[in-house]
Amino acid sequence: MTFLLSRFEGQIPIGSVVANETEVSGSVPAIIGSLLILNTMILGFSFPGPWDSESFTLGIIGMTGLGFWYVAWYRFTFNRKGLIPWLDNWQDPEKSSKQVLAVGVFTIILSWAAGNPLQEYLPEPTGLVLLLIGLLISLSGVYSMLALGPLADKSSEE
Repeated sequence: MTFLLSRFEGQIPIGSVVANETEVSGSVPAIIGSLLILNTMILGFSFPGPWDSESFTLGIIGMTGLGFWYVAWYRFTFNRKGLIPWLDNWQDPEKSSKQVLAVGVFTIILSWAAGNPLQEYLPEPTGLVLLLIGLLISLSGVYSMLALGPLADKSSEE
C-alpha cells in the first residue's frame, strides 16, 4: 500500500501543494455560483439531459451553483484552497462551533418551512435538500463541539 501511495504522491507536480498557495481568490467561484443560481431561480434555462427531465437538470444546475458558493465561502473565510474546514483553521473554535450548530438548526427549520407552508412556491425536493444540508451542518457543529470538549485529546494539552 505504501508503494502505491508513494507512486501517487510522485505524480503531484512540484509547487502544487494546496497548503502553500499564497494567492487564493474566491471571486471566480462566487460569480459562477451566482450565475448558476440566477439561472435556476429566475431564468430557468435547461435541457432534458440523459434523464429526460428539464426540471431535474435545473435542480442539478442549482446544486452545482451551491457547490461553487461553498468553495467561494471557504476561500474567503480561510484564505486558502480546500473544502474541509479543519478546526485548526478556526480563530475561535469554541464560538465558531456553536455558530455552526445554530446555522444547522436554522437550516433545518427553514427546510420545514420549505416543505410545508412554502411547498406550493418551491420545487418539491427543496425541503429534503435543505434538511440534508442542515443535518450535515449540524453534524459538523456537534463534531467540533465534541472534539473540543469531552472527546478532546488530553495528551496535547500537557
